[in-house]
Amino acid sequence: MASTADFKNGLVIEYNNDLYTIVEFQHVKPGKGAAFVRTKLKNLKTGKVLPNTFPAGVKVNVQRVERRPYQFLYKEGDTFHFMNNETFEQTFIQHDLINAPDLMKENQVVEILYHTETETPISCELPAYVELKVTYTEPGEKGNTATNALKEAKVETDAIVKVPLFINIGDIIKVDTRTGDYSERVNK
Repeated sequence: MASTADFKNGLVIEYNNDLYTIVEFQHVKPGKGAAFVRTKLKNLKTGKVLPNTFPAGVKVNVQRVERRPYQFLYKEGDTFHFMNNETFEQTFIQHDLINAPDLMKENQVVEILYHTETETPISCELPAYVELKVTYTEPGEKGNTATNALKEAKVETDAIVKVPLFINIGDIIKVDTRTGDYSERVNK
């Protein structure tokens, strides 16, 4: 058990029978009345961020979570198969726990967040950016880089990404896994 004095960004607590991480907090001592702590809590399962206020000194249940590196092996229906590179143990995760399942390619290294008390996976996070090869897009146009016009491109994971008009089949692009947006073209 910890109190609000122990709050820090990234701390994982149990709140309303769910796991939340503290994204932001502020201790407030008004001129009149009791002190309190204003927080923004992110649900580790749904990713929803909600504001909450705790009275100063209230006890909270701190939970331990671990980030473990895993390698993506293959997909079978809605189940994704991963392997721990150190112990070679395999684990299976449903697609709803993965932040960008459509951008994940075989042998991709990801981090799986585990609740250490119950040894259950909470979420699976890809790196911030992944490099993917464009397998199909309409032909590009030379010199058309001044406008912000976008077209659809199919990448090697079968995901559709909006890219600038100058991207061609065979180009390797960097995609932001948090938003699914095109970031830049990677030089070969």
